[in-house]
Amino acid sequence: MKLATWNVNSIRAREERLLRWLGAHQPDVLCLQELKVTDDLFPMLAIRSLGYHAAVHGQKTYNGVAILSRSEPLEVERGFGDGGDDSHARLVSARVGGVHVVSAYVPNGQEVGSDKWAYKMEWMKRLRAWLDRRFAKTDLVALCGDFNVAPEARDVCDPAGWEPSVLFHPEARAALEHVRGWGLVDAFRLHHEAPGLYSWWDYRMLAFPKNQGLRIDHVLLSQPLAAKCTAARIDRDERKGKLPSDHAPVVVELDV
Repeated sequence: MKLATWNVNSIRAREERLLRWLGAHQPDVLCLQELKVTDDLFPMLAIRSLGYHAAVHGQKTYNGVAILSRSEPLEVERGFGDGGDDSHARLVSARVGGVHVVSAYVPNGQEVGSDKWAYKMEWMKRLRAWLDRRFAKTDLVALCGDFNVAPEARDVCDPAGWEPSVLFHPEARAALEHVRGWGLVDAFRLHHEAPGLYSWWDYRMLAFPKNQGLRIDHVLLSQPLAAKCTAARIDRDERKGKLPSDHAPVVVELDV
């Protein structure tokens, strides 16, 4: 199974690039984040024309997540279903074949100490609690998405400069580690140890040409699924060209 995740930063703005990428790379599953459209405006016909099903959880202007898959997604769930605030479309899950796939868009947090920062921290606690309720450690689980957190110093172009920010603050890293503590493995780091490998670059200040980025998009695999991960890469080329997303796709190969 070729599984990918990509924050497209508006599917309307990136529809042509998305369709071209699907045609060129033929993933079995693609998790999307930041659709920024309601379900009725999602380009379902174009997606279906390429042979994909879609489980969509959209929202006007902000957020929005989806799972595209060659085979029909089953057991589709939207949100945590825990009685908390699920007004933001940030989580969709489905079973694709024998794999439980989750597309997640973790809140950015805006500024450390703000209400949005508190919401980010609480949302990540809810994510871990949802994993505890929803899955067994023996399940094949792929938690994919834009986590808005870089795990380690090697995942950040300027660790000292970024540490006060919402994307690399020690509390954010601890929250991500708490999620991973459920029993999740960073698929990319199974195959790449080097620093300087990023998935997001700011549109400003020539960040991409200077490779001043962060690795905040992740595919986290349950341990039984991590044992079947044969390759992982960041498709840096997709950050180039006309009207790119500020994120690049992360692609993994699974022997399932």
